[in-house]
Amino acid sequence: METPYSTYIKAEFIETDTGNKVSRRSLISGSQNIVLGGKTIVHPKCTIRGDLRRAGPTHQASVLIGRFCSLGPYSVLRPPHKSYKGVFSYYPLKIGDHVDIGENSIIEAASIGSYVVIGKNCIIGRFAIIKDCCLIEDGAIVAPNTVVPPFSVVAAGPPAKVVSHLPESIQEVFEARSKDNYAKFVHE
Repeated sequence: METPYSTYIKAEFIETDTGNKVSRRSLISGSQNIVLGGKTIVHPKCTIRGDLRRAGPTHQASVLIGRFCSLGPYSVLRPPHKSYKGVFSYYPLKIGDHVDIGENSIIEAASIGSYVVIGKNCIIGRFAIIKDCCLIEDGAIVAPNTVVPPFSVVAAGPPAKVVSHLPESIQEVFEARSKDNYAKFVHE
């Protein structure tokens, strides 16, 4: 199935030197703590919380996002947090390449691998780890600290559960789809 062209008004997006397209209507907090790998689309009303990071003298990015990612409208990405020995702290959120995050999804994972599609209205709990080449279906609620194995299909529901597996060729399919989505995201 071919992706249709998606147009946007050029004045409503900022395009970086590395090809990232960031909506002026997105909410980016703590941009100095966010790394976008290149050719990533941040849609309107997407929230990225780079301001939530460990306190201290070391500078560590709190949100790292790979290449050819799409962060859907109204999605929220925030680093996971916990208290350890009485000290409250945030930990980095790492997202691989070719990741598509659907509209209205909330991400607090420790790590999302490459070639992952997360549907609409999903919640990825604190410190969850989603390995490479996974499909998280619309409405899935992945519990905190869950590890989703590679090539998994995760069905909706609280809690979400692995219901089947994807073929090894899915990596090429997801990569082609993410590159196609980026190429067809053009200004009017």
